[in-house]
Amino acid sequence: MIPRILSQSTDWKSALRQAVTQPEVLLELVELPRSLWLEKATQASQAFPLKVPMAYIRRIEKGNPQDPLLLQVLPLKQELDATAGYTSDPVGEIGSVCTPGLLHKYHGRALMITTGACAVHCRYCFRRHFPYPELHTGGHHLQPALDYLRSHEEIEEVILSGGDPLVLDNDVISRLLSQLKAIPQVRRIRIHSRLPVVLPERVNEAFLRVLEPYSGMLVMVIHCNHVQELDSTVAEAINSLNQAGIRIFNQTVLLKNINDSISALCCLSKALFDLHVQPYYLNILDRVAGASHFEVPQAEAVALHDGMKSQLPGYLIPRLVREVSGESSKVWI
Repeated sequence: MIPRILSQSTDWKSALRQAVTQPEVLLELVELPRSLWLEKATQASQAFPLKVPMAYIRRIEKGNPQDPLLLQVLPLKQELDATAGYTSDPVGEIGSVCTPGLLHKYHGRALMITTGACAVHCRYCFRRHFPYPELHTGGHHLQPALDYLRSHEEIEEVILSGGDPLVLDNDVISRLLSQLKAIPQVRRIRIHSRLPVVLPERVNEAFLRVLEPYSGMLVMVIHCNHVQELDSTVAEAINSLNQAGIRIFNQTVLLKNINDSISALCCLSKALFDLHVQPYYLNILDRVAGASHFEVPQAEAVALHDGMKSQLPGYLIPRLVREVSGESSKVWI
């Protein structure tokens, strides 16, 4: 076994506080002319704030307005366009709320909105309009959620989502894991997080110690859309999670001009597998208001997926899915 040694900084909270939130700062750091981008970026960020950690910005190619990482985080004026069929609740989550912050959509599993905070604001985020202040399991909302889980013996898996659950303090995560493990029928706890990719400093020794008692029941689903996101710091964080016994899967959102090519998708799958991360889902964009310029039509998505099948072994091919409000599971395409 490779020794679990983290060379990167463990002060993830400082890194999070230093995340860039001003469009003019982001443009300066990626060496793009303010005169061409600032007005549009400022308008869009007023509707959905900009937030991106320095660890992620360092991976963006300077001076390239089409960089696939930049396009995921730079606010654009197109976000303000009203597009038919794009709504504030594209997958029907509000109707699935059973107690504040707890969603019960699918048989055998429930999802906790643990926080509204994220380390990065992805411009295509399907929860960019979600009413986090009243619908998360923080504070006095947690106990009703735990009571609901205890009273529904068919729920074997709890998904921790947000926002991003890894922005919570270690002691909060530790208490929550302990409370969930104490529910007799809960066999698996799944953590959905973008932090190992966008803020790898979060995966430090203290965090790994929090996870250690629960490693046998933990699954982590990270979110990576492009191979350029996987630098050495991300590899180190993922390696540490692997050594801690955490099963790791990846979900990708298919995004126009970012990863909508057979080459980009194949490169990502191979790089993930090299890091012992299983490609899991390739998601067709959820039609959230403000994100229509990211959509890849379903017919094109199917053609790309077929192209992956012609170049990769089956275990490297993620399932092509979309989430449809009212369905009993994600729809396989």
